[in-house]
Amino acid sequence: MGITAKELADRAGLSPRFISQLENGQANIAIGRLDSVARVLGMDPGELIADRQWLAMVAKSGGSGGEGAASGRERPVALLGMRGAGKSTIGRLLADALRWPFVEVDEAVTEFAGLDLAQIFTVHGEDYYRRLEALCIGELLGRGQPMVLAPSGGVVRNSPAFALIRQRCMTVWLRATPEEHMNRVLGQGDERPMAARERPMEELRAMLAEREPLYGQADLVLDTSEGSPDAAAGELLVAVEALGEELRRLGG
Repeated sequence: MGITAKELADRAGLSPRFISQLENGQANIAIGRLDSVARVLGMDPGELIADRQWLAMVAKSGGSGGEGAASGRERPVALLGMRGAGKSTIGRLLADALRWPFVEVDEAVTEFAGLDLAQIFTVHGEDYYRRLEALCIGELLGRGQPMVLAPSGGVVRNSPAFALIRQRCMTVWLRATPEEHMNRVLGQGDERPMAARERPMEELRAMLAEREPLYGQADLVLDTSEGSPDAAAGELLVAVEALGEELRRLGG
């Protein structure tokens, strides 16, 4: 993975000594700690405890080892972009067209935590949210089933979660202008972008500029600044099916 044992320990919230014991098969690790290590490595916990035969099968299939490690046309689609990009609206339309489930990662996180997003951020902070986000994404993609996934806008800054998404999904950046992002969010009655901020548009532009290189790593880019959600979803459906067919033809 290109990281040291100390970096692994720091990211997983464990001691270097414990990581050393784990590598040598001496640590009696709890499932929560095992999940933390797996999340940092962008892996499923099962991959850390599997035998060599199972790992060889995973490597050959390029999936997570279950029946349903999806490839090609059946690979999940993950929509990237900041709030207001159209992930929920376009994602649901695309999922309906594909006859796949549509999953909002934030909903999975709140269900797992038993708290709403505001409580998660207020009580536990963003780091806790990002850990839950990575955990939920790993669980969802570990099912090996096709779906349209809508993660948070900041998932690209969550290295383990983003690495897993890029590995197992067709990724689509729903690109829009800062003005469109702001107007759509405010139009939904969400005033958080304006709350306690003196220059919200400047901050939004800076945040978008910072994330654009990461969003730009997506397999597909769809500009949602103009046109209707139905038209965007139709265009995306054609592109997703074409990419899926190409992946299927290439064997992955």
